[in-house]
Amino acid sequence: MKISTILDHIDSGHMALPEFQRGYVWSGDQVRGLFDSLYRRHPVGGLLVWATEAKTAAHRGDGPVVSGIVKLLLDGQQRMTSLYGVIRGKPPRFFDGNAKAFSGLHFHLENETFAFYQPLKMEGDPLWVDVSALMQAGTAGLGGFVTKLTQQPELAPKIGVYVGRLSQLLGISDVDLHIEEVTGADKSLDVVVDIFNRVNSGGTKLSKGDLALAKICADWPEARATMKTKLKAWAQADFNFNLDWLLRSLNTVLTGEAKFSHLDDKTADDIQDGLKRSTKAIDTALNLIGGRLGLDHEQVLFGRFAIPVMVRFLDQNKGQLDEKQRDKLLFWFAQAGMWGRYSGNTESTIDEDLAALESGGIDGLLTKLRFWRGGLRVEPEHFTGWSLGARFYPVLYMLTRMGGARDWGTGIELKANLLGKMSKLEVHHIFPKAQLYKLDHKRAEVNALANFCFQTKQTNLEISDRLPEEYFAEFEKRHPGALATQWIPMDTELWKMKNYRDFLEARKELLAAEANKRMEELLHGETHWLEGAAARKPLSTPVPGGVSSDAEEAQLTALNDWVASLGLAQGEMNFDFADPVTGEQMAVFDLAWPNGIQEELSAPVAVLLDESAEMIALASGAGYRCFTSAAAFRDYIEKDILALEKAA
Repeated sequence: MKISTILDHIDSGHMALPEFQRGYVWSGDQVRGLFDSLYRRHPVGGLLVWATEAKTAAHRGDGPVVSGIVKLLLDGQQRMTSLYGVIRGKPPRFFDGNAKAFSGLHFHLENETFAFYQPLKMEGDPLWVDVSALMQAGTAGLGGFVTKLTQQPELAPKIGVYVGRLSQLLGISDVDLHIEEVTGADKSLDVVVDIFNRVNSGGTKLSKGDLALAKICADWPEARATMKTKLKAWAQADFNFNLDWLLRSLNTVLTGEAKFSHLDDKTADDIQDGLKRSTKAIDTALNLIGGRLGLDHEQVLFGRFAIPVMVRFLDQNKGQLDEKQRDKLLFWFAQAGMWGRYSGNTESTIDEDLAALESGGIDGLLTKLRFWRGGLRVEPEHFTGWSLGARFYPVLYMLTRMGGARDWGTGIELKANLLGKMSKLEVHHIFPKAQLYKLDHKRAEVNALANFCFQTKQTNLEISDRLPEEYFAEFEKRHPGALATQWIPMDTELWKMKNYRDFLEARKELLAAEANKRMEELLHGETHWLEGAAARKPLSTPVPGGVSSDAEEAQLTALNDWVASLGLAQGEMNFDFADPVTGEQMAVFDLAWPNGIQEELSAPVAVLLDESAEMIALASGAGYRCFTSAAAFRDYIEKDILALEKAA
């Protein structure tokens, strides 16, 4: 079928995009490559469509489809979206992505190359032709382009050649693409999705959550957009969740189970009701976690998969908890995060905890956690970790927000809800990094948790890289007692550079005592929950890995944002890699996709910058595909994940 006819079918509603398809993810380079191949009449692959009854066809976008049989694109979405966007000069109705990827494509008549618009390079040069403008003008409007060429006398000898190339470019619309159809009454959504995943072996596949959402959208087409709106609102509050996570919470509310298959028999009304209830409960949970524990942004929200369990409990109680219930639930959440309760198989762990909740309420959850972990008291060694990825980094932040910790420069308390997000509260190295490196301290010691505290930006700038023995005395005089509120040992000998290691040990003692005090407060006298059989011995040395500098963090953040701009799932910064059975933290990966870039369908991926060979061996041995540079990772995404010949 001619490309022009296929585009007409998209306009008329004879061809559409199935609801389970993900959005547009191609880059400008891929669009250029497609048009270059079509211009030279190289093969670009055919299309695979699912011919099904329009009345049961769940499709993307708000445009209507024809009555009778509609053809839903299974393989070819990226190509047809690109063709539609350039030839029509606008995205198709089912579009969901970045339109800049196909906006402004130009063709050079002399070099026969494609490039996106660059004012300085192309402005006023008649040899650069706007492809969309030419396609919309068609053969009838070809004369206008030829006239521009004839106005340049030096181009006269090659006018005939250029006209031929313009015609060849216009002829892209007449290229035939082979279309193969999947038909038959036996082709259920599950069967078609399986076909889709097999065909797109190198492209973006569908996870269990995608399939569950596809089934939901078959009965409630607005489901995806409704959920994305809620996810966007949380992102604006600095909490980044994905559709699978939200579906998991919806699932626990409606079924009391974690597996998505339990949603199969739920009606559209059930789903809408469940989404309303689950998002309300999530809002309540986040408000409790942020307001009472002070964990008010993405970087410190450890144990996020404990939230679907909290959501189940909150929904059952209609969000109405007394003070003791609230604090006991938050105690469980904080403890689950501390000990990596959800660092292994999250689905099975959620199911275990939901069963404990069902049989014993909050006490059942705590019994399960204590049986799994052992004693729940914090030891000084638990603060041995280093980097922002350490398991107890969020605990340090939580203690700062829960208690009476004060900013040293201003004397104000740093309580939850007082300062807002992380942009107003900064990590400060108590002993300056540069000075420690001069004394040959290793990175793990320089970035030890016990060398971190939190200050306002103003105070952080005031301290700069001064030594503690200098600025401690100054701040203590200005605001007596402020140092102690941030668990600073008051023995002035420990403030000296030569005694740095002793300072760390003394501060770890103070931090552990504070952590246990705050946990006891949450239990309102029921401190027996902290006791139990001896817990696994804390690590005596810090686990390896983790982001260790501002420059490294900026590089990884830019890399993660780039992945998101392609329509792919973002990775987890400072990923907590733990023993799947015990939950013990084994390492911190700089940036990771534990379920793969194509969730559940491709190998786990880790970006490890400036890490040791032992760290890379550990990650590789756990099945992670490792990249030690941003360039190598980008190459993997472009050539393997978004490969032109494989993308749908």
